[in-house]
Amino acid sequence: MATKTVAVLNENELKDGEMKQVAFEDGEVLVSRIGDEIHATSAFCTHYGAPLAKGVLTSDGRVVCPWHGACFNVCNGDIEDAPAPTALHSFKAFISDGKINVTADPKNTTKANISRPPKIMAPESTAAGHGQGVVIVGGGAGAFHTIESLRENGYSKPILLLSKEPHVPIDRTKLSKSLATDVSKLEWRSAAELKLRFGVTIRTDAEVKSVDPQAKSVTLVSGESFSYDKLVLAPGANPRVLPIPELRGEDGQLRENVFTFRGMADSVKVDKAAKEGKTAIVIGSSFISMELVITMSKRGLSAIHVIGLEDVPFEAVLGKEVGAGIMKYHQANTPIIQFHMASSVTRVLTSPGNPKTVDGVVFKTKGTEGQETETELKGDFVVLGVGVAPATDFLKNTFQLEKDGGIKVDEYLRVGGSGDIFAIGDIAVYPQLGSPEGEFRRVEHWNVASNHGRAVGKTIAAAAQPFVKVPVFWSAQGQQLRYCGVGSGHDEVIIKGDPAAMKFIAYYVKKNAIVAVACAQSDPVMGKASELMRLGLMPSPEEVRNGKDLLTIDISSEATKPKVAS
Repeated sequence: MATKTVAVLNENELKDGEMKQVAFEDGEVLVSRIGDEIHATSAFCTHYGAPLAKGVLTSDGRVVCPWHGACFNVCNGDIEDAPAPTALHSFKAFISDGKINVTADPKNTTKANISRPPKIMAPESTAAGHGQGVVIVGGGAGAFHTIESLRENGYSKPILLLSKEPHVPIDRTKLSKSLATDVSKLEWRSAAELKLRFGVTIRTDAEVKSVDPQAKSVTLVSGESFSYDKLVLAPGANPRVLPIPELRGEDGQLRENVFTFRGMADSVKVDKAAKEGKTAIVIGSSFISMELVITMSKRGLSAIHVIGLEDVPFEAVLGKEVGAGIMKYHQANTPIIQFHMASSVTRVLTSPGNPKTVDGVVFKTKGTEGQETETELKGDFVVLGVGVAPATDFLKNTFQLEKDGGIKVDEYLRVGGSGDIFAIGDIAVYPQLGSPEGEFRRVEHWNVASNHGRAVGKTIAAAAQPFVKVPVFWSAQGQQLRYCGVGSGHDEVIIKGDPAAMKFIAYYVKKNAIVAVACAQSDPVMGKASELMRLGLMPSPEEVRNGKDLLTIDISSEATKPKVAS
């Protein structure tokens, strides 16, 4: 390794709690200062390449990406939070003659080479056998990050991945944001790399039928059984379908132009249907539904009709005022999108001449005075975006499930307090740290699943790791909408800016505490808010009403040092 030492800054150019992106040969590095210590790492996030210098640095050495909440340790480059798939390079940094110097291999400072090779211990065996390792049920983000965390934290036994999907874990977020159809471009890691470098035995198209905790075994629908030391349940969720018989054909399957939207197969079908001049009907105004609507609006469709139960999109999470503003933004900027809110689909229009497809839908709309009107709407295809249900049918005879199908876990994400079985992602009902009411929550977002996986991987491989993350998510809504929060529901929303321009910050108040923040075109507010919640330093609602700016709150080592009584 041909390292070089370069003076990158004057010492007085970097104060406690500051970080800067500086040139290094033909590349760049991120230089951070925490107290008297100087640190240097790769300058860009390993998720989508955001410049980390525009993010948030905390007194305990965390740098948070300004885009999607990925977090790294500036002292060693390690991953702190998903969605970072790989760690950063860490370089030697020191002060000499009033200069900040960095020693690094120049090739590791380029944007094309920002990821540090994972610290993997060579597996003892890649064969999944009795009592030999971890079995993971599921092939999504939670499963991927469990694997990463296990190996990063030194787990050397076999790992077996059992997935219903026909492919290895992918970046599912790109499906609704781009209608991607090439699975190879979405893989976090190829099957070959997972097998050869991570020692993972992968079984795709493998549906689990049952779990036997006493025998410590998992049985597939095919009849095959596998034993485990530790079991991680990460099956995700299944898309819901409206209970309208006409949506299905005589074979019980959805008609040819009716689609759910969850995986790669769904993306391929919608991509084929969403052609120029066509009319789409999207039932449901969820974040995934609306991302898909935005994506399809760029394809030359003649009209996209959105039918939603709420008065405005996202009302349950973001509140009526923010949801109404975002709806106005879409109406002003994308007129082919037509909203039919406070509405529910009651019937499906079918054509006697083509029993394999539907011609449209009939829906009822509630008026302001309680009256209902019925509307018939024709369309070329229908997308069902009416939510998902935890994919836990195979567990209902083994564990006591919650009313919504989720499975309750403790702070370590263990099922029933057992140290052998964990549940993560869409199925896990977990205690949310920082919630004003000590809530148990089930959060349907892949970033939460990813961080669940990271926590469980560390618990199994190294030391018990409670799940203490602040949930974050983001959504492509013409502009990037970002959100973080520790509590469900709210009593009040404090809005700064204009949601109708998709440039705002919204503070969600519950029991006189800010429990969530949503924003657009306000980076890195979401990252700062999540760290303030984690550190217990979020300002009061009254301070925010009076103009307190989150980005001005000092969380450097000096500012967060415990005060000594005089």
